[in-house]
Amino acid sequence: MAHISGKAGQVDAASDVTGVKSWTLDYTADTLETTDFADAGVKSYIIGGSGWSGSFEGLKDGAPLALAGASVAIALKESQTATQKWTGSAFITGIHASTSADGIVTYGYDFQGTGALTVATA
Repeated sequence: MAHISGKAGQVDAASDVTGVKSWTLDYTADTLETTDFADAGVKSYIIGGSGWSGSFEGLKDGAPLALAGASVAIALKESQTATQKWTGSAFITGIHASTSADGIVTYGYDFQGTGALTVATA
């Protein structure tokens, strides 16, 4: 299996977000316990709803992306290959600005997906 370098990753949230150096995505499904007496004490489960959330961060390059609570179309690109991206609609749930006298100004963003997530392909 071929490996992919992350150096060409990118985040689009309504438009290109410049200065981004990393992103994370958590795509999860709930498990619902269905154990009853017939299971003889061995727990059983079914899959419930699924959801996704994540964050991205980088160096300040222009004005902050959006206000907390803003709805954005988001694309989390693994590379410049068109199919290697995760896409959907999300709410910006947090913005984290950071600066220090001996450092570079950075911004971090948290998001909560809403609706379907289109999964990256090879």
